[in-house]
Amino acid sequence: MSSVLRPALSLIVLMTLITGVAYPLAVTGVAQVAFAKQANGSLVLDGEGQVRGSALIAQDFSGDSWFHPRPSAGAFATVSSSASNLAPSNPALATRVIDEANKLAVPGQGPVPLALLTTSGSGLDPHLPPAAINYQLARVAAARSLPLATLQQLVDAHVEQPLVGPPVVNVLALNMALEHLAVK
Repeated sequence: MSSVLRPALSLIVLMTLITGVAYPLAVTGVAQVAFAKQANGSLVLDGEGQVRGSALIAQDFSGDSWFHPRPSAGAFATVSSSASNLAPSNPALATRVIDEANKLAVPGQGPVPLALLTTSGSGLDPHLPPAAINYQLARVAAARSLPLATLQQLVDAHVEQPLVGPPVVNVLALNMALEHLAVK
């Protein structure tokens, strides 16, 4: 029995050290050297070097003077990040979307973009399509007493074209630029 048990336990200890200690340390070391910014959360810093958020996680902005991200099923908390898991046939989803559309509707601007009404799969998507940002331009311009053309240039400068998929705008980066624009 001992002739079988000793090699089995030795193999368990060896594999635990390799896969549970050595491999994670090696991957962490390579990530810190080759991709330090991404490995540390893609943090966004302000002018004073203070962390303002992550380029990968949405934040809640409230008030008319800010561009708003898409809704979050988990209230922008990373611990409870998830979709709302409401089926398209669920009346609660339809009620929530209709209520949000009525709240965000701007007369004369057409329908509210779907990205401002529905949550993303993670509930933390930091990006919006340019159409959803442009829908908010008049509100933000009026709240900040800025010309619409100035805001449109700011938005155009923040449109990103990913390798795959449609153009997007990172709401945190746009709002930080908006804050910087207001300071000038």
